[in-house]
Amino acid sequence: MRRLPVYILIDTSTSMRGEPIEAVKGGITSLIESLNQDPYALETVCLSIITYNASAEQIVPLTEVYKFHLPEIIAKGRSALGEALMLLTSKVPEEVHKNTPETKGDWKPLLFILSDGGYSGPIAKPIAEFKKLTFGVVVACAAGEKSHIDVLRKITNDVIQISTIDSTSIKSYFKWISSSISTTSMKIETAGEYDMAIDALPPLPNEIKVLRSTNN
Repeated sequence: MRRLPVYILIDTSTSMRGEPIEAVKGGITSLIESLNQDPYALETVCLSIITYNASAEQIVPLTEVYKFHLPEIIAKGRSALGEALMLLTSKVPEEVHKNTPETKGDWKPLLFILSDGGYSGPIAKPIAEFKKLTFGVVVACAAGEKSHIDVLRKITNDVIQISTIDSTSIKSYFKWISSSISTTSMKIETAGEYDMAIDALPPLPNEIKVLRSTNN
């Protein structure tokens, strides 16, 4: 069975304390509950969560939806986005099955990023290493008006933004991620392919806007 790997990178720095981090937990929980009710997702989707604050950690390795368990998430420290990208760069080759002469490998993975502000540590080399990977879709969500959108645009052309990091906006983002995963898994099952563009995903909720760039 060809799997659809999905990676989610989440900023868990100090500025995410309180309502934002609780909304993240609720959003992930709702996402998993939704995917568990989707027969297409249950057949194909595997999910991994990488969090980053002063350091990065893969708190959930690539796991089938029905086996997924979310550990405790605590917001603290600064935002080591570069370290998170390097960790992702090491995990994807380990976890995503490649094509062999006998069998087809996994589908190209999806990546969703939630970044609420700045970053600490080196960023140029991690982005360069990340660019060596192949993803089907990479969407970066800038949470809040103070987010470093210029850095996210170096990661992907598909940058979106929520103006405030409140519970409603963050949960809307995770609900949209859930719909996007379900849509992609259905296309895989019914058509044997999927479109590699944000425009092929479900419409964004009103709380989220697309920030277009051609400088990637």
